[in-house]
Amino acid sequence: MNSKLKMMIGVVAVVLVGAASAGGAMWWMQSEAKAPTAAEAAATKQAAKKKEQADKPAKYVTLDKVIVMLRRGPNETSAHYLSADLVLATTVDQEKQAKEHLPLLRAVAVRALSSHTLADASNMTVEQFAAQLNKTFDANYASEERDKPFDEVMIGKLIIE
Repeated sequence: MNSKLKMMIGVVAVVLVGAASAGGAMWWMQSEAKAPTAAEAAATKQAAKKKEQADKPAKYVTLDKVIVMLRRGPNETSAHYLSADLVLATTVDQEKQAKEHLPLLRAVAVRALSSHTLADASNMTVEQFAAQLNKTFDANYASEERDKPFDEVMIGKLIIE
């Protein structure tokens, strides 16, 4: 009888250890699933910032007359120019800082736009120019590890001669 009792106690102990292990594993997996990764946390923070900015009234800052000479293509003898007026969408809080950054933004825009030839520029849409400038500004502010004082850049006027 003593051996049967020992066997039952052993089976009960194995079942309890197994149940405790399963419960601990489930708790650990749920706590890991709830903890956001660094990328998810950054995306959530950026989405919250955009939502907060969307609630604020928008302000628009203009950067007029960004004029660049386009690169010459093969067999081209005459110079060609691109002129653009840029519009920065910002908030009331960031308007002053955006205006202070206009000289920097002009330099970055000139660097980005002057890399095109007449053929390249003629084949691009206004949306493509705006996307390129937004990408360039994002990269510039990321490399300087500063916050952009505007949400996006839009093209107000674009002339290619």
